[in-house]
Amino acid sequence: MGAVVVTVMAGFAGYLVTYLNNLRLTQRQERLARVNRQLSEFYGPLLALVEVNSRLYHAFSEKHPRPEGREPLSHQDEQDAWRLWITTVFLPTHRAIRDLVNTKADLMDEADMPPLLLEVYAHAAWHELSAAKWEAGDLTIEHPPRAFPATAIRAYARENFARLKSEQAALLGRRLRQGRRTATRRR
Repeated sequence: MGAVVVTVMAGFAGYLVTYLNNLRLTQRQERLARVNRQLSEFYGPLLALVEVNSRLYHAFSEKHPRPEGREPLSHQDEQDAWRLWITTVFLPTHRAIRDLVNTKADLMDEADMPPLLLEVYAHAAWHELSAAKWEAGDLTIEHPPRAFPATAIRAYARENFARLKSEQAALLGRRLRQGRRTATRRR
């Protein structure tokens, strides 16, 4: 009788260990799938958009420098250039960020919408309004109440992307080192 009890207990323990191991593996696979989606569908595109937006703004600033003491966009040619850059460069990028927030907010880690993303969203709406006014013939330039939070949104996107890449590497059993995989590369 004692041998039967030991055999049943050993069988049950084996089943329990297998069940718990499978549960852990399933949870790990589900977490990896979510991290992959966060990177590919939200934080990766967000990072690309804000980095491109930043580089384009710097290109505009270099092409149209504002010497000290001179009011920004004080000349007609600067105003024309600004309207062109807003409608063809910055507004499409801001729309893409807005659309990303609209369609992929479920992939954010935060429980609530970060105020920073709402500010970017509002900036896009402001430029939408400006573009509509310009198309209707009103060429006045009104700046949004606050400047575009370029530094903050880049930091947000970079930090979250890096954090998730690190988590992804850990879930895959790899280590990240200075932004690169240290796993042996195949040649």
